[in-house]
Amino acid sequence: MDRTDVLIGGGGMAGLSLAIALRQGLGRQFSVTVADPALAAAAPDARASAIAAAARRLFETLGVWQAVAHEAQPILDMIVTDSRVDDAMRPIFLTFEGELEPGEPFAHMVENAALIAALTAKAREQGVDLRATTVADFAHEASGIAVTLGDGATIDAKLLVAADGARSAIRERAGIRSFGWSYGQSGIVTTVAHERPHHGRAEEHFLPAGPFAVLPLTGKRAAIVWTEESREAARIVALPDAQFHAELESRIGLHLGEITVIGRRRAYPLGLSVARSFVAERIALVGDAAHVIHPIAGQGLNMGLRDVAALAEAIVDHVRLGLDPGSAAVLERYQRWRRFDTMSMGIATDGLNRLFSNRSDLLRLVRDVGLGVADRLPALKRFFIREAAGLTGEVPRLLRGEAL
Repeated sequence: MDRTDVLIGGGGMAGLSLAIALRQGLGRQFSVTVADPALAAAAPDARASAIAAAARRLFETLGVWQAVAHEAQPILDMIVTDSRVDDAMRPIFLTFEGELEPGEPFAHMVENAALIAALTAKAREQGVDLRATTVADFAHEASGIAVTLGDGATIDAKLLVAADGARSAIRERAGIRSFGWSYGQSGIVTTVAHERPHHGRAEEHFLPAGPFAVLPLTGKRAAIVWTEESREAARIVALPDAQFHAELESRIGLHLGEITVIGRRRAYPLGLSVARSFVAERIALVGDAAHVIHPIAGQGLNMGLRDVAALAEAIVDHVRLGLDPGSAAVLERYQRWRRFDTMSMGIATDGLNRLFSNRSDLLRLVRDVGLGVADRLPALKRFFIREAAGLTGEVPRLLRGEAL
């Protein structure tokens, strides 16, 4: 039987970031294994993500950001509108300047494929054991957890981390239930090229069906995150190219000039889901395995990276004292650190989606007044920016840009 200190099920951004952080924090004598079929020659993820300032600091500290910085588009400012699709005018109710400090944007847009490739390369460089297979089963032992992989191998670990996504098989196998609900909405994602420069501006248009975001990418390109009722989203995605273009243009408008769809269009169901516990005996959940929220605030991936930073710090601090990385003390510290923040963000995004994704004229008037008032309160806007950047509350060291 092989042995490892920590086995991570899931080789996405959260799983790979945790593996790198543990190796860098504890050295090569501390063994880390990542198991995920996608580590083989899988199709690249064509989506893009908003990387908040705290997450960027984590990647910089891990030595990953340097590999993708030239492909990262800083968000220099952001506007928020509230209108209907056929309105002749879309007045701007709220604006945000995009810098936390001079020269430090609060977020960057990065294409997922580039970031995952950089994380995989860094994990290999750090000596992480990467296995292109699943976590098939596990059983608790007196001082560890025996994990059976999909290729038949068995590994004895001190801690098993579930980073295997919203439908986490590890979470289900551990008997950890989740609570939440579907919104009856789907998020359509694609990439467009456009005629005029975006100047680093992100746009969030609140439409009756849900938010429609235009997020700047490098060059004259933008990522689209478009919320619709699920049946309508399926219809739109299946449209012929010319009709899809017309639907898209009616929502983007003409300020970016002629647009061309250059990315695959896909629709993802949206909902809220939070695990009732983030830990079990010798098991920790991170990322989408622990929580899934609405993309209205672009915080899903960043919340997962906050999980990573908190769990890595808890493990490193305890192991340096000679303690077991899978001990109850490590898991309890991690859960206390992350549960309140996760619930707060889940409640906030759920409330925002319900407030803005409706056709009530009364609610529209109330929220527009609220947005207008917020736009005139610089201190409140600075707080929102720091919150979105992941720099409020008890911030783990990696998110402050400090090595473990």
